[in-house]
Amino acid sequence: MEHKTYKVIIASKNPVKVNAALDGLQRMFPEAEFILESVSVPSGVADQPMTEQETLQGALNRVANAKVLYPEADFWVGIEGGVEMIGGELATFAWVVVQDKEQLGRARSGTFFLPPKVRELVEQGVELGVANDRIFGHANSKQKGGAIGILTHNVVDRRELYGQAVVLALVPLNNKSLFLNPQP
Repeated sequence: MEHKTYKVIIASKNPVKVNAALDGLQRMFPEAEFILESVSVPSGVADQPMTEQETLQGALNRVANAKVLYPEADFWVGIEGGVEMIGGELATFAWVVVQDKEQLGRARSGTFFLPPKVRELVEQGVELGVANDRIFGHANSKQKGGAIGILTHNVVDRRELYGQAVVLALVPLNNKSLFLNPQP
């Protein structure tokens, strides 16, 4: 990518998601400069997505809704955190969708399992961030290190987890000759 300034719309006002998007873009395109605008758009899914498909759909919807509001942007980024039951345990992860004017990329973050007390609250309909705050005695953890930061004692935080997924979602956008015009 040439040295240029790109307008990026982040489909969230959450500072963790905004900073993760910027981190991923800067890592993948170090020569570029980015002007970010964070916007609140509907995900079209539940506040707490409960399946992988619902979580991915939320990220896709965020990008589509941001693109309608800001069609002149160069990139649109949607990040949706979700949970899913796996073998009787509650796993959490995020889906990241990044789109430019030609290509859409998507990637899932790493996955980890939540403690049973958190699972119980989420099963009762409590959103994961609220459940984490109640169980761990934090305030607004979803806009900070998140469950991953709490459980790893900040060895990994939510920004880092999501930032890596942003990089992975950018793979098709950074390798367009392989993804737009695949050669046999």
